[in-house]
Amino acid sequence: MRVLVTGATGFIGYAVARLLAEHGIRPRLLVRRPERGLLLRGFDAEPVFGDLESAAGLERAVAGMDAVIHLAARATFEEYRLLKPSIVDGSEALIAAAARAGVRRFVYGSSLFVYDGQSEPIDETTGPRPRLAYGRAKLEAERRLSEIAGSAGMQLALLRLPHVYGARDLFFSKISRGRLIVPGRGDNLFSHLHVRDCARLLVAAAERGLHGCWPVGDRRATPWHEFFAIVRDHYPRFRYLRLPAAVALAGARVLRPFQLIRARPTILTTGSVVGWNLNLNVRPDVLWSDLDLEPEYPTIEEGIPAALDECVAFRWLHPVEDRRGA
Repeated sequence: MRVLVTGATGFIGYAVARLLAEHGIRPRLLVRRPERGLLLRGFDAEPVFGDLESAAGLERAVAGMDAVIHLAARATFEEYRLLKPSIVDGSEALIAAAARAGVRRFVYGSSLFVYDGQSEPIDETTGPRPRLAYGRAKLEAERRLSEIAGSAGMQLALLRLPHVYGARDLFFSKISRGRLIVPGRGDNLFSHLHVRDCARLLVAAAERGLHGCWPVGDRRATPWHEFFAIVRDHYPRFRYLRLPAAVALAGARVLRPFQLIRARPTILTTGSVVGWNLNLNVRPDVLWSDLDLEPEYPTIEEGIPAALDECVAFRWLHPVEDRRGA
């Protein structure tokens, strides 16, 4: 099977590319910023320069592929107009090119933010109702992908991802510095997933030609304060400050004009504050049983120490913080 991975130099895309290489599948990797391609030297892969906004580049990228795992996008909680070109229009352009090239399988990394917060566990029957512009963009991308896949007879798997964490996570890049400010009490229930298990689900969906839509998470949703308590158990130097949500929201609004002037992706937005405080709890067995898989890291109690172990091996720069060639 020949597989194209978009967003391969990003957090999740890197893990997917590495896992495919471990499976003996030499992936083709769509890279928008060539200087970040150096991150991919550690495994056998075929890099190809391209951008979701370049039709010619997408045609080259999908040629000869059997499957696409699509993870490239502007992954920040900003206004819809800033997110639409990559998340919505770029996804539509990619799957249209894939359909013309005869690609039969397409896997999309969507988000739990297509849902509103709720106390009940989320499963396959839960209807989407995004509160954030990011979730609205992801849901619109899902709909456009579904329309084109249906017309082309393509197998389309939509995986609505939770908080995915690991050594290359933006949170862990800040955690490794020893301090983090969080916008709220952190007692809301949230689903998490170690990036290795996230990659396993995405790759299995491509390998098996999965078709449908699933929210995913690990075996136990946990509140944010528990997540950080486990980090502190293993990394005592770590400290985090809980900023009241109302204060964080007001601060994000004040900063917004300056962020627009800089014209660069940011995570300090009103959307990130709202999203942080939602209850997004996925029923533990969704999708895992369909794929006959078990998570390697069933809960954050196993996953966080593994992520900290991997932090020892390298110095990672998250793409949102990498300003070279932005």
